[in-house]
Amino acid sequence: MQKRAIQRGRPLGATTFEVAPARAFGAVVRATRTEDGVAQETLAHLAGIERSHMGKIERGEHMPTLALVFKIARALGRSAGELMLETEARLPKEWHQPPAEG
Repeated sequence: MQKRAIQRGRPLGATTFEVAPARAFGAVVRATRTEDGVAQETLAHLAGIERSHMGKIERGEHMPTLALVFKIARALGRSAGELMLETEARLPKEWHQPPAEG
């Protein structure tokens, strides 16, 4: 079995991210991974990223790209939609309210 090339670093143009969704998504990934009994290193390998990057995603320090969300979901045996629904449920209340007009 041939080892996949690991992509390093942040995507081009990505400079910031919203903290609440990053933390919520990371918590969902970590909870799903631990419920399934999968090691962080194994999940990272299946998703094609470094373990340290997976750790930053799980801690909410990095927001993955949409493509990486799909890779993580596939590695977890879930759909991206399932992960997003769980992420949305973990968001703070202010994320569920319509934006203020002004």
